[in-house]
Amino acid sequence: MSSLFSQFQTFFWNIFNRPQLNDLLDILIVAVLIYQMIMLTRDTRASEVLKGFLLLVGASLLSSLLGLTALTWVLKQILSNGALVLVVLFQLRPAWLLTAFQPEIRRVLEQLGRGAKMEHFQSDGEENQRIISEITQCLTSLSRRRVGALIVFERRTGLKDVMETGTRLDSTISAPLLENIFEPNTPLHDGAVIIRGTRIVSAACMLTTLSESNAITRDLGTRHRAAIGISETTDALVLIVSEETGVISMARDGKLTRHLDAKAIGEILSTMYHKPQDGLYVRAKNWLKGRLNHGRAEN
Repeated sequence: MSSLFSQFQTFFWNIFNRPQLNDLLDILIVAVLIYQMIMLTRDTRASEVLKGFLLLVGASLLSSLLGLTALTWVLKQILSNGALVLVVLFQLRPAWLLTAFQPEIRRVLEQLGRGAKMEHFQSDGEENQRIISEITQCLTSLSRRRVGALIVFERRTGLKDVMETGTRLDSTISAPLLENIFEPNTPLHDGAVIIRGTRIVSAACMLTTLSESNAITRDLGTRHRAAIGISETTDALVLIVSEETGVISMARDGKLTRHLDAKAIGEILSTMYHKPQDGLYVRAKNWLKGRLNHGRAEN
């Protein structure tokens, strides 16, 4: 890695002191490739993986500068395998042993890319409560009539690649609309609905990544395996209604929670649609707002 830094130093020294046409062409080609890579993975699941990989590159450079020999060696072994990047970024499936750990590697890079921050959708409190009520009403109605449903809530990991497999919408969330989408023998009933924030953005989407977990019981079909699969590869939250039993379930972080009632659904959705009110930022903002209002009142 030290030789790599020497090459970088020599390269940039030559550019700024003795610029050559081939150096400028080299930079232009690399810039175009990076830009195309960013645009290719924009708003998709691969974008978070790419961010995580770039963080590893930065950590490798930093560890080399600080002289952290062991960490530098470990990161160098990871980054030196170019096939690893292709496997986890584009979900290729070559025949060697590395693919056995592909989901785990991809999940680690995604977590690095998006960080630990929880996603809370931005809208006013009344609208949030209306959305929670509409979704809860829809799921309980479908459950009572044993109509299958699959609703995916996009969070920090983009699901553009999944949305493109279905019919793009831009609709207000309402119970009648969702029930009509999942009604049997209608054009959009087969597949998943994607919700981004406060809008229904796509319907009849195909979830192609099925979970291969041995913990899934045999009585659960393709719908549940697809829900768990997308929750394993992204941070999406998925709500499922079984058409055989009417049981409402939730898939999150690769785990399935079954037998949800209306109260449980409301609590789950509240974690996404209600922003925390006791954080330091919120308290500081409210304090500053109060001081400003107090100053205006005195004037």
